[in-house]
Amino acid sequence: MVKKIIFIWLLLFISFLEAEQNIYDTNCLICHKQLSFNLEKIFFRYLLKYSDEVSVKLALIDYLKQPNSDTSVMSKEYTRSFGLKQKSELNEDKLKEAIDIYWEKYTVFGKIQ
Repeated sequence: MVKKIIFIWLLLFISFLEAEQNIYDTNCLICHKQLSFNLEKIFFRYLLKYSDEVSVKLALIDYLKQPNSDTSVMSKEYTRSFGLKQKSELNEDKLKEAIDIYWEKYTVFGKIQ
């Protein structure tokens, strides 16, 4: 009986931990943590080039669906050294969800007092 209770508790605990992680954490951060150029810097490059939320998000979706050096905000030297990102395997809805989380994490709009 005790073993069953412990087993059920462990299953509940594991499912709770999985629920706490979002699509951005599990699909973006996991790889970008290992890169020399962090996601915050990439965010600001997108913001400098596209300037508003809608444009940034559309550019990110386009790039992640079909990465190429013409649409990358990274320098040619960077892409030559580190290559381009692989095409995202996320479906459209999950990709938008991850980008929304990314936007909320790094945007400064409405956060500066």
